[in-house]
Amino acid sequence: MPVSSGVRKRIREFLDPDDEIHYVFPADIFGSANPCVFIAVTRKTITILSTGRLSRKSPKRVISTTLRNHRIGPVETATTPWFKFNGIVYEIDDEYVSVVHAADAEILRDVAKPEDPLPDL
Repeated sequence: MPVSSGVRKRIREFLDPDDEIHYVFPADIFGSANPCVFIAVTRKTITILSTGRLSRKSPKRVISTTLRNHRIGPVETATTPWFKFNGIVYEIDDEYVSVVHAADAEILRDVAKPEDPLPDL
């Protein structure tokens, strides 16, 4: 199920006002006592927000922020889909695998651009 507009609005409150959300998806931190998070991929950053124990629908605080020049995946899909990001293992629902792939494709597309061979022209 896609992340609702209400949740996106609450997530925006934790981000820079001049930034824009490209992708948002819920995940669980593997083996954590407080596992529920949202991962927000913006134009500038990848921000991970904790939801707290009582609700998966309300972000409570920012856990970490990484510059957008990092990949999130690859996602391992042999069992429950999971990926390792900044040393932490996250599990996601099947429906969000394509979101991670799209976010990674966006960053890889920007990295794969060749340098201008004639920059002085």
